[in-house]
Parts: sequence; C-alpha cells; structure tokens
Amino acid sequence: MSEASPGSWTEDMSGRERVRAVVETLDQPATVVEITDRADVSRNTASSELERLEAENRVRSVQVDGQQGYELDPVRLFLDEIMALIKQNSRESLESELEDLKRERESLQEEFEVDSLTVFRERLAEEEDLSAADVREIRNVAATWDTLNTEIKLVRHALRLYEDVSMLSTGESSVAPAL
Repeated sequence: MSEASPGSWTEDMSGRERVRAVVETLDQPATVVEITDRADVSRNTASSELERLEAENRVRSVQVDGQQGYELDPVRLFLDEIMALIKQNSRESLESELEDLKRERESLQEEFEVDSLTVFRERLAEEEDLSAADVREIRNVAATWDTLNTEIKLVRHALRLYEDVSMLSTGESSVAPAL
C-alpha cells in the first residue's frame, strides 16, 4: 500500500481532504482504522467521509481481516480510465494504439505458438520439465499478455464511447445519447 503520512499534510487540508488523499493512494483494501491513522483524523471524520465516498461510488466497503474496510471502486476506476483515454487522445491516436496493442499480442501468439492467454498459461500445469527460469518467463509473459488484453479492452471501450463523450463534453448536444 502506498503511504501518505501525517507529516506530509499541509495545514490547509481539512480532515476530509486528508481521508480522500489517503483513499486515492490505496492499491489494496484498507481498514477504517488504517485510513484513520494515515489521514490523522478522528474515527468519526474518517467514517463519515468514507460513507460519503461510498455513496458517490468512489470506494466500496469490504472486509479486511474481519474488519470494516474500503477499497477503490473498480468500476469507477475502469470508467475513469476510459474517460482519461478519451480526453487525452484523438480518435485516430486511439485507433493507432489499438492496432499497436493487437500487433504486440499477435507477436506473443506467434512467438509462443498459442492462440490465447489461457492456453499459454496451461503450459505451467502441463509441462512437467519446466525450470524455474522457464516458469518465471511464462509468468512474466502471461502478465504482459494480461496487461495487453486489459489495455485493448480499455481502448476499445474508449473508441466505442468516443463520439458520445466528445459531443457531451463540448456541449454539442443537450440530450444524452440513448443507451
């Protein structure tokens, strides 16, 4: 977990702002107590702000070692990533990025003579004579492949929504697109 510490807080940050700052650094679920301590706020302030963030779908409540905890909402993170792609790229650059990502995935398919990540991962279970270095390479390639699949999915979604989001962002349409 990334650390945000009370020593790094500026005096102009409210307790609620510190809770939000801590939450934004989470890379795994954290208990309310951990968030309270890191934000250097009272339990009531932390709980109140976490409940508000949950109502806004920024975090979701989870159990952490049997205690109440929170993690960043994965749906919100996914949608925020799509929005960032749309705002930071032209349609043409997203299309080019999609082509590059697919080319890289096809290169892995050709290099390892498999059609999918699932088939590639099955090598770990099926091939008994793999050395530790072979296993490490398969795991590293699988992680790269998995990242490529995620990035392809994000870019494809950004392309699907590009026109609607661009139109709504520039105010060209006062009516939301039909879903």
